[in-house]
Amino acid sequence: MSININQFPSARREILDYLKQYRQATVADLSSHLQMTGEAVRQHLLQLIQDRYIERQSERTLGASAGRPTLSYRLTSEGEHLFPKSYDQLSIELIDTVMLQLGEESLKQVLSSMTESRVKQLEFRLQGLSFPERVAALKDIYMENDSFIEIEQNGEEILLIERNCPFANVAMKRPALCSVTVNVLTMLLGFHVVRKETFQSGDGRCVFSILTNKPVDTRSYSFLLEKGS
Repeated sequence: MSININQFPSARREILDYLKQYRQATVADLSSHLQMTGEAVRQHLLQLIQDRYIERQSERTLGASAGRPTLSYRLTSEGEHLFPKSYDQLSIELIDTVMLQLGEESLKQVLSSMTESRVKQLEFRLQGLSFPERVAALKDIYMENDSFIEIEQNGEEILLIERNCPFANVAMKRPALCSVTVNVLTMLLGFHVVRKETFQSGDGRCVFSILTNKPVDTRSYSFLLEKGS
């Protein structure tokens, strides 16, 4: 579950805000700013370090050749992501720009390239596995971003059930993006995959149906946009 800056206790929120504004700070800086003792500040810093939102760095004052280096603190990449970002809107704008300026075929080519890239990233993890093992391995891969993934057998089809889409904000507005997942699964498993239920339709989940009675030749397979995308 994502967390943002406003969910922190006030003292830690002020520390994070200060580091965001001034890039780095010492315990003395923060103690003065928060009107707290140095020990109290250190306790908050320790927790933020343990949570990987900030990191400690040491440096010597210019010209100093001896003595202990000055310790300061700064945001980590995880800490930066606590502050508002507009990645979703940027992604939507990129999809719309490709569609408006270059047309549907160009959007299809972009999504096809994304699919090929994903397949290349994942296929080595499936090498030498039987079909059931590949399905189980894909479930484990998807669980890295969604711990609510399930697999169900339903006659000749296997259902991969996704309850927490990591791209939900964009996918809800631009469902063409979901064609990437459908095509990735098809190419990695060697069978046609379709979505039977979707977040966009109000189902509260995406259900990918692996049609084991419809094999595909992955060597000649071409990217397909989902109907209605």
